[in-house]
Amino acid sequence: MKLTPSFVFLFSFTFFLPLFSSFAQRISVREMGLEIGVVPTGPKNAITDVDGVKVGHTTLVKGDNIRTGVTAILPHSENLYQKKLPAAIYVGNGFGKLAGYTQVEELGTLETPIILTNTLNVSTAVQALITHTLQIPENAGVRSVNAVVGETNDGYLNDIRGRHVTEQDVLNAIEIAHQDSITQGNVGAGTGTICFGYKGGIGTSSRKLPEKFGGYTVGVLVQTNFGGDLLIKGVPVGVTLNPYWKEQFQQKSDGSCMIVVATDAPLEARNLKRLAKRAIFGLARTGGIASNGSGDYVIAFSTARSSRIISSDSLTQTVQVVQNEDMTPLFWAVIEATEEAILNSMFLAETTQGQNGHAIEALPLDKVKQLMQKHGYLP
Repeated sequence: MKLTPSFVFLFSFTFFLPLFSSFAQRISVREMGLEIGVVPTGPKNAITDVDGVKVGHTTLVKGDNIRTGVTAILPHSENLYQKKLPAAIYVGNGFGKLAGYTQVEELGTLETPIILTNTLNVSTAVQALITHTLQIPENAGVRSVNAVVGETNDGYLNDIRGRHVTEQDVLNAIEIAHQDSITQGNVGAGTGTICFGYKGGIGTSSRKLPEKFGGYTVGVLVQTNFGGDLLIKGVPVGVTLNPYWKEQFQQKSDGSCMIVVATDAPLEARNLKRLAKRAIFGLARTGGIASNGSGDYVIAFSTARSSRIISSDSLTQTVQVVQNEDMTPLFWAVIEATEEAILNSMFLAETTQGQNGHAIEALPLDKVKQLMQKHGYLP
């Protein structure tokens, strides 16, 4: 019997309930009453607010030591290899294994879905993306595939050396990807991750610009697995909750963060890279520092049909793009969406126990709420 990602997760969760805290206790940043920034969110406050973007998870929770998974981001539902999108990648700190980077940097296009997983399963995900691309009938003559796969290292909670993610797990995540609300927290590629010393995971958020600024949507999805000193709306939550943090900061600052940015604004690769750079500002606003041992990457793409790269026999192609002078609202939007996505990855994550009895606590939302009330951000 073929196990779908949903079945794998439910089967495992049923038998390992003690490894997770109650789902009912976890809420998003906005459900707590906190508003991040000033730009309005999209209706779902998720990367899937960008029309056509889909997200799917395969979550692997098995036995005492497997806590990992896959998250797939599909920019549109058509043949992406034949209808490439303008894209760019910005490297905040390059201690990581982002497959497909150089071709995106050189050509400014994306031709596969984006896969996020753990460090030692990047090659598995690459093989799966190749399989996914080659099995499409229109791609019968394809002999080169630039698979884009990002990762963070979940080796504290997960038996990463066992390389438990399979090619079918990746293909399943692609197959079940949808445009509905996205499950967040320790799910998919965020199942075994850690952020600011608490349980990290997958988080998402979006911003919808007013019509006078184009009415464009910017959506962000993150895989958080990094350190620093947690800030929420400027409040020093991390050091307040852990007064000993200052003595331990060097040991607890490494890690990685994958950031995927989608927009329907018509942008070419150059301005997509400028947009990607600003996402790092959102990471900084949460207290992240892009440490020496951190792989902080931003992958940005535009779904606008007017800026798509269509293969043809013509020597030239006409595209419409946003002017440089009109980029600032988009910069503002991506900073806020990244900040909120990172916080959502922690607010919605569950306390998790993994290999060798290692356990990581979820961010204590009751204490966070008290701190935010003390600083006047909540009644």
